[in-house]
Amino acid sequence: MTSPTAEVSVVGGGLAGCEAALQLARCGIRVRLYEMRPEITTPAHRSGNLAEIVCSNSLKSTAPGTPSGLLKQELGLLGCRLLDLAKQASVPAGSALAVDKEEFSARVEEALAAESGVEVVRELITELPQQLGHHWVLATGPLTEPNLAREVGRITGRPSLHFFDAIAPTVTLESLDLELLYRAARYDRGDADYLNAGLDHEQYDAFQQSLVEAEKAEVQEFDRGDLFAGCQPIEEIAASGPQSLSFGPLRPVGLIDPKTGVRPHAVVQLRQENREGTLFGLVGFQTRLKFGEQKRTFRMIPGLEKAEFVRFGQLHRNFYLDSPRCLSRDFSLRERPDIRIAGQISGVEGYVESIASGWLTAWLIASELKGENLPPLPTETMMGALLGGFLFDETALRFSPMNANFGLLPDLAHKVRRKSERKLAKSARAMAALEHWVGNIPNLCGSR
Repeated sequence: MTSPTAEVSVVGGGLAGCEAALQLARCGIRVRLYEMRPEITTPAHRSGNLAEIVCSNSLKSTAPGTPSGLLKQELGLLGCRLLDLAKQASVPAGSALAVDKEEFSARVEEALAAESGVEVVRELITELPQQLGHHWVLATGPLTEPNLAREVGRITGRPSLHFFDAIAPTVTLESLDLELLYRAARYDRGDADYLNAGLDHEQYDAFQQSLVEAEKAEVQEFDRGDLFAGCQPIEEIAASGPQSLSFGPLRPVGLIDPKTGVRPHAVVQLRQENREGTLFGLVGFQTRLKFGEQKRTFRMIPGLEKAEFVRFGQLHRNFYLDSPRCLSRDFSLRERPDIRIAGQISGVEGYVESIASGWLTAWLIASELKGENLPPLPTETMMGALLGGFLFDETALRFSPMNANFGLLPDLAHKVRRKSERKLAKSARAMAALEHWVGNIPNLCGSR
């Protein structure tokens, strides 16, 4: 292993690690960013690119009345680097922020290369030695290399936790029957960026039954209870009840077929995954079906009879820490204050949540190195509620990962009857609190 000469070594070139490295460099702190790929890969990654997005290409909604929309607003105010790069690499996705994965990675790599204070090293790290004045940021993500995961378990004295996460398949546009598919946005909100495949009752019943009967890939130590609810395989949803899909990922509400003027019994949506519009992902179709079964079953969807799969869905085991009992509130390991945790292994779930974690970890280190005090983020903000509240809540005996959601935020001081108005009111309160916070923190990194 290269001996650390930088002030901070960031391990892991995913979203959290890259955001942390860019923020630290912005604060004038020398960084060495370690990434084990492409020499050593994972079950989910396809390349050695930094900030490679391995699951859906969507970073979710931009609407302020949504949890992800609020989180993006907060990060925008805080000068998040990766969110700006994602916007530059965006592809049409209605009210969601979706990216061309390869372009996004390329833009992140260019941004890192432009920072003279950042050195990228392609090397596997399995040990985290202590060195006076040196800090580690561990942002290796849910697919942390097993030897490093064991090292973290040794340091913390606690075995790692895990859940199983699934990836949805991707198909080529030219292989789809566009005569059977129709473009529409739910309730006509935003541009009609999604391709929609309508299923009538008979088609839906046959598809649902096929999913239930399809052969699944073997996964060591797999247990249905380990599936993360936010990324549950499509076949598991189908097995929970005959109409579970039509009320879940295939919900047809707001998706009238313009050719017939009728709402189908169920709708499969496909979302553009690259700027050229040649690749589309099946929305909500995370799966652990065998590859041959995916071809057979998903080609039952009208318009996908000849679909060419450039990537099949997969299931993989995700690693994360028992943060409430392993971490101090500055995200350092209690047993090793020189090691801080960022990204999904801290217990956040989601792309934007991981970016937010990388931002906060970097600023906490910068404040320490510059001898300043960074006050906690306001609890009224989504970042404060998730990264400062939920991750350190010891109520649950078994800690589980969490996405941003309005349930994390405190109640409003006044009663608001309509749910949509409550969400907007909470968003406005969060931004006001964050603006006040920003105006009263040390100027660690120059202009924000």
